[in-house]
Amino acid sequence: MEAERLIATGRHALAESRVALDIVAEAWQAQALAQAMGSRLALSGPMELRGEARGLSEIGGARGAAGVPRAAQLTAIGDARVALTALGALLGEVGIALVGVACATDEEGLYWQCIEAIDAADEAGDRVRAMLRRLAVRERERERDRPPDPARGRAGPGSG
Repeated sequence: MEAERLIATGRHALAESRVALDIVAEAWQAQALAQAMGSRLALSGPMELRGEARGLSEIGGARGAAGVPRAAQLTAIGDARVALTALGALLGEVGIALVGVACATDEEGLYWQCIEAIDAADEAGDRVRAMLRRLAVRERERERDRPPDPARGRAGPGSG
C-alpha cells in the first residue's frame, strides 16, 4: 500500500481511538510506519535524504503495536515531500494524543509508556522536518540552476 494511504489510515485510526491503550497502540503503529518509510527512503530515496532516513528507520521501536504493524503493508512512497509532510502531521497528532493520555492517567506504567512514545514521535518528527528542509533546499537549487524562461524575461506592457 502507498505511504499516503497508510498515513491516512493511521490518522483515521488515531482519531477513532477512544481509550488510552488504543491511542498508545496507534502511536506505535505510527512509529513503525515512520521506521518503514525511513528504511525505504534510505535505500531508494533521494540521495540527500538517505542519512536522515537511515536515522528515522532506527528511532524507537514498535513495542506497543498490537499484532502486525500496519507499516508491513508499505509498498511505495510516491512523492517523498508529500508523504513526509503527511507523516509529520501524523506524528504531531500522535504527540498531542499521547500528552492527553499521559496527563489523564494515574497509572504509572501507562504514563511512562506515553513518555517513551512521545519521545520517539518527537525524534521522528525532527528527522522528518530535516528531510523536508533538505528537499526544499534541493528544489531551490534546481530553480536557481534552471535556465531563465524567455517568456518571464520579457518586459510586458506597462513595465518600466
